[in-house]
Amino acid sequence: MKILSHSDYQAPAESQGSVLVLANDVNALEVSLDGITQVDLHFPAFTDGRAFTQAYWLRRRRGFAGDIRATGDVLIDQLVQMQRTGFSSAVLREGVDASAAQRQFERFGGFYQADAVHTKPHFAQEVA
Repeated sequence: MKILSHSDYQAPAESQGSVLVLANDVNALEVSLDGITQVDLHFPAFTDGRAFTQAYWLRRRRGFAGDIRATGDVLIDQLVQMQRTGFSSAVLREGVDASAAQRQFERFGGFYQADAVHTKPHFAQEVA
């Protein structure tokens, strides 16, 4: 997952060109993805998890292969779950250290359950 600091990201005011900005109350199964390479999903508060569902639907049900970006109240303890539900990048909220965020991924070596990224559970994956 690509981690962006708050100061490194200039949010689009609204959907423009190949970037689609989705509000939390929009059904991700019904939006047009023609020509879209990036979808911004917003977390207005860390307690609002609707963007997790939107990301999962975009990856698994719609087969969207572009960048799904988390914006808003993004906390480092949610980054691993964000990646597992389909996010490919996240913009940290102001004042959060990007190196601390990256350490979250080093804490978990793998998962038994399937997710948006690994569609088979651990026991069903082929051994190399």
